[in-house]
Amino acid sequence: MTPQTKQKKPQVSLRQRALDYLAKREYSVTELSKKLATVAKQYELDATQIPEILEDFRKRNWLSDARFTEQIVHARKSKFGSARVANELREKGVSDELIADAVESIKINELDNAKQVWRKKYAHAPQSREEWAKQARFLQSRGFGFEIIRKVINEQEDEA
Repeated sequence: MTPQTKQKKPQVSLRQRALDYLAKREYSVTELSKKLATVAKQYELDATQIPEILEDFRKRNWLSDARFTEQIVHARKSKFGSARVANELREKGVSDELIADAVESIKINELDNAKQVWRKKYAHAPQSREEWAKQARFLQSRGFGFEIIRKVINEQEDEA
């Protein structure tokens, strides 16, 4: 094919790109807005359409922060503590009300989840203060609070 006969691909609209993104996974309103703004700049599309597109998607219930929050909580609750999940939701622009509800639902089984995370990583209770601190830092990095960490590690020491 010569360059003259090569056909130019039609440019995909912002609306279609937003639909394509949502077809793959849930997005928060803020996250999708940022993604569309980046795409608009990259492909020289009209970014003034973004609020209108997002509002239309919300009215049609194609875009929902509540659903996004549920999905994140479901995917993360068995691996991470409430602090880490809350931080991730905050970074994605989810409202404080939805974050508070998510944290409450995670805290119900947080101790059991922390025990599972600990067991997967460590075979035995800490034998020294340094080991205890190392295990505590690991659980802390996963978003578990100090009370939960103390219960998990001290319970392992009692069983040993």
